[in-house]
Amino acid sequence: MGKEIMTKNELAEKTGVEAVELELWTKAKILKPVGFTDDKAPFYSVLDVERAVHIRKLRELGYGLDEIQKIVKKYGWPGSGTGEKKAGEKDKLLTVGLLAEKAGVSPRTIKHWEDVGILDPDLRSEGGFRLYDEAYIFLCKLIRDLQLFGYSLEEIKAVSDSVRDFLSLQKDLTVFSREEAGLRLNGLLAAVETLNKRTRELQEGIDRWEDLLKKHKKEIVGLKARNAKRPAGEENAHA
Repeated sequence: MGKEIMTKNELAEKTGVEAVELELWTKAKILKPVGFTDDKAPFYSVLDVERAVHIRKLRELGYGLDEIQKIVKKYGWPGSGTGEKKAGEKDKLLTVGLLAEKAGVSPRTIKHWEDVGILDPDLRSEGGFRLYDEAYIFLCKLIRDLQLFGYSLEEIKAVSDSVRDFLSLQKDLTVFSREEAGLRLNGLLAAVETLNKRTRELQEGIDRWEDLLKKHKKEIVGLKARNAKRPAGEENAHA
């Protein structure tokens, strides 16, 4: 996780190409973003810096967009042998704001979790722009649950690390070696077992309070009514 990306404006700054021009190249499908944010804004990889510079040079030589498109399609990008990207690269990712909204927390909370190492963006740019996979909605809600369960910051980070490993392995089991994947999955199972134990303890506490309210709520309401009728200033004889 934490792969480097860049926004259109950041790419423009690195390449000396106007953002408006980059937008034209993108619409012409000469320059292909690696993905889009939840609000449809494109984001690019570090490879697109060289590609944008290459397009700029062709434009300076007088080539039109249609001609450049044919050149890229036929000869590919310098050093790559092909101009096509993998079809699965353009995943929908969430900005910090939308992740916070969907998880029911504030963007400041997301930023804090990033600062202490509980969360790590899937993609980030030098300018601080970050993107998250939709699976992080679940992770953020899990973190909130762990806080309610009384987990310490270190414990939450350990569980978050294990869950992120699980999300990575879900997508690609070969992201770790067989031995390393086994160790990380064992860590996740241990975290789940610990969470199950705490959940049971919490449920027992909830049951006790529900029993108290069920059996004694009317009595508590009655005592409140009687107390309201007492003369002002009346004190216990033993006080």
